[in-house]
Amino acid sequence: MLSERHNRILQMMNGDNQISVKDMAASLNVSSVTIRQDLNFLESEGLLKRVHGGAVIGEADDISNRMSINYENKLRIAHKIADMIKDGETILIESGSTNALLARELVRKDVTIITTNVFIARQFRKKGKASVVLMGGLYQHESESLVGKITKLCIDQVNFDKAFIGIDGYTKKAGFTLRDLLRAEISAHIIRRSSEVYIVSDSSKFGRAELTNICQACDIHHIVTDVALDESYVREFQDAGIDLVLA
Repeated sequence: MLSERHNRILQMMNGDNQISVKDMAASLNVSSVTIRQDLNFLESEGLLKRVHGGAVIGEADDISNRMSINYENKLRIAHKIADMIKDGETILIESGSTNALLARELVRKDVTIITTNVFIARQFRKKGKASVVLMGGLYQHESESLVGKITKLCIDQVNFDKAFIGIDGYTKKAGFTLRDLLRAEISAHIIRRSSEVYIVSDSSKFGRAELTNICQACDIHHIVTDVALDESYVREFQDAGIDLVLA
């Protein structure tokens, strides 16, 4: 878990893409040495990149950048899901920053991971019990997602117990939505192929609609989010018979 100071650094950087060690030290009332140690730790966690005199976060669609936003909530969600996954299962993890944190939690589990995201696959590059199957397809450089006809054909060739889908937004009218049309096509295809679908997202995504729909609430079985989810959505999902898990 991150310290309060680590979280404050991430908040500062999400407000200003690049900030110097000197400015962070002054704002947090600690030494530059302490800030450098903090930045080294955050870089080792994949949450930022060190540069001369400071640090930067990635592009808007870069997963390591998005992981740093609401990090503690996303980490609790990842922990909660990891506890729900049993050894021997084969699961599909689509994409998204919370799903990337979930992947890190599953490294030591005896599971098979199917994924359409290179960043998520790379979380298993160090030895562990988990096996990884990376789908083929057209590579998106910023998000590291694989999309297109080849990806859909690959998905049709594999069987999995559960699918974990990331989202960019949800409203009752628009349903679950994404900003990226190509990734949305793959997510919708996975949902149609899955007998057990988990929507994985921190609560900040609920209440906004992004570019394109991937499914409606009636198409999914579980939602895993954080305890800050607005009570109106809690009632909506419970009334719809969806298994709502709050971390």
